Parts: sequence; structure tokens; C-alpha cells
Amino acid sequence: MAYTLKDFCADQHAILTSGQPLATTLPQVAEKLSVLLRNSQFVAETFREDTPVGRRTLHHDPDTDVYVLAHVYEGPKSGVPHSHGASWAVYGTARNVTEMIEWRRVNPESEPSAVLEPVSSYNLGAGDTRAYGPGVIHSTAHPKKAWVIRVTGTDLDAIQRYRFRAKTDKIVENA
Repeated sequence: MAYTLKDFCADQHAILTSGQPLATTLPQVAEKLSVLLRNSQFVAETFREDTPVGRRTLHHDPDTDVYVLAHVYEGPKSGVPHSHGASWAVYGTARNVTEMIEWRRVNPESEPSAVLEPVSSYNLGAGDTRAYGPGVIHSTAHPKKAWVIRVTGTDLDAIQRYRFRAKTDKIVENA
């Protein structure tokens, strides 16, 4: 029997309420999301060719406040560096590619403008996932239309997060 959204939601709940540290549980949630994304029936039911661009909530766990979100991105699209503040996220690509860059702030947080440098870059193809703990700065890009599942530790729109401000912040390119 195929691994379903219901299975994933039960597993992520059990993992996140196990008492283990977040650094241990987030990779486990990412691994379970990868299993779900390899279920072609789930992907086909969640993302049709005519699914509109935007975000939909697939599940909210009121006990843990975890959200499972389905995103459709029209490419090409590049996001700015950001973090999820005190929360976290697990990204998984259902179809096509998500280009990811992880960033590091190289100047003190007490300074009003941030100076960021890239730490690593990689692609998340269909079925690939990655967990981003609290405060991890990253950016996404979609060279063409992409279908993505994102699991978040809370409603990210309701908390303070870091977002790159192009007018005042600076990105230092690796030489």
C-alpha cells in the first residue's frame, strides 16, 4: 500500500512529539516527506497541470501547530534570502526542480544592514527534501514551473522572520 498524506501526518506528529531534539527530528520528517513525494498518486492528486499558482494548506496539526502546504510556483522565479525565525521548515519538490542556496550572515546581528555570503547551493529534484532549522537563512529559485510541499513548524506569516532587504542588505559573492 502506498504511503499517503495521512500516513505522513501521523508520522511527523509522532516524530515531533517523541521528545528528541529538533536537530534529530527534522531530518526524520524530511525523510518521511521524501517517501510521500515518491508516491505518484499523491503527487497527481495534489498537483494537476491546471492547479493554480499559489499556496494551499493540506493539513494543520493543532497539537504541534505544524502545517503541510502545497505550493505551485510559476517559473522562472527567484526568492530572496530569508529564515523562518524561531520556527523551521522542510522543503520537498514534487515535480521539476527547486534551486536552493544556504546563506550565512558575516556581520554582527546588531548592525542594521545584513551582509550575507553563500555557504552552499544545490538542487532539490522530484522526491528530494531538505530541513531548515530555526534561523537558517536560505533562498529558493524555480527555473520553470515547480510543485513543492513545505512543512512548517507554525504559521510562518504570524511570526517574526528574517528577510533580505535588497536596498540595505548586501550579498557577498564567493570569488
